[in-house]
Amino acid sequence: MEQTLILTGAQAAAEAARLSRVQVVAAYPITPQSKIPETLSGYVERGDLKAEFVRVESEHSAMGVCIAASIAGARAFTATSANGLAYMHEQLHWAAGARVPIVMPVANRGVGAPWTILNDCQDTISQRDTGWMQLYCMNNQEVLDLVLVAFKAAEKLLIPCMVCFDGFLLSHTYMPVVMPDGQKVDSFLPSYVPFHTLDPENPVNINPVIVSSPLPDPDGVLSPGYMGIRFRLQRSLEEALPVIRETGREFGELFGRSYEDPLFRYRTEDADFVFVAMGSVVGEASEAVDALRQEGVKAGVVGVRVYRPFPAAALCEALMGRRAVAVLEKAISYGYEGALMSELKAALYGKSGPAPVLSNYIVSLGGKDVAAPDLIEAARKSILAAQNGCPPDRAQWIGFPS
Repeated sequence: MEQTLILTGAQAAAEAARLSRVQVVAAYPITPQSKIPETLSGYVERGDLKAEFVRVESEHSAMGVCIAASIAGARAFTATSANGLAYMHEQLHWAAGARVPIVMPVANRGVGAPWTILNDCQDTISQRDTGWMQLYCMNNQEVLDLVLVAFKAAEKLLIPCMVCFDGFLLSHTYMPVVMPDGQKVDSFLPSYVPFHTLDPENPVNINPVIVSSPLPDPDGVLSPGYMGIRFRLQRSLEEALPVIRETGREFGELFGRSYEDPLFRYRTEDADFVFVAMGSVVGEASEAVDALRQEGVKAGVVGVRVYRPFPAAALCEALMGRRAVAVLEKAISYGYEGALMSELKAALYGKSGPAPVLSNYIVSLGGKDVAAPDLIEAARKSILAAQNGCPPDRAQWIGFPS
């Protein structure tokens, strides 16, 4: 039956894995995600989760175990953070290319050097081009819900998915989380049916070395070469957003919390100025919006829940006609600006109608505090830039130097 518990984000991710009835858990610790496999190990030990719990020697091996398990037909799960995610980089490409529907929560943490255990999103943003879907959570309820949504969407699309949430700010912070009824979850997310089965009587060669040109398979069917396989993955990701939206709608019908919209919207109906952000900073931006409204500024927030595939059409619909937009990012593409800023510019380019003036703000790298007053000041600068018709020519850093 449904109940409300007080959980950290890491515990919420583990509960979602249990409710998903994962069959293989590959475990390697790294702060701040270590509580996820720790919690799952207890469930496996007590018999509350019938899964193979595989203790590996590295994050690279953890993803290797998940790839092999998924190819063999199991629902596979792991979690990581920061440099652990970077260590997986080769295997992330392999998982996407092999089209295995692994789901991996990532408790976002700054990447060394220098070392930090605190939060920013440089780890997952730097992996955005590996072919994985990426979902970003604003709170611990979304951590639990979006793991369930991710498994269903990934298994429909045969594309792996990261569920990203801020380290410590969510992973170690307790919040009320509604735990859905297990039977309802089973109806939403049935047992995984693999795309192909391993059969000794009908052997197949999985992910062999491949040439550039299409060749016929043993049955004479022309099969794509390397570029053709990459084209298929790109097409699948381009067509993934409607599947994610439909999955989010189905979730909402069963559990009352819809994720059909890839964006979170707060007070945007009449907004002239809008913050765009991902993750828990959306909450700080919402507080800033309430304060700006009291000053008479028509402000709103758009939170990006689905970052890959990129929701370009939804963002254009949400932002065209606004006067000013401040893009808040906990990561930067070194030598240029925030990745979300660049992609938002590309989405708006060439659209008919008045486009907003965009300003980019880098915030909270390595866990540096950012509060509503900081964002209010950023909003004022963005509005002034729009009034002058002169957007900043580079990303601005909030809270630095100090």
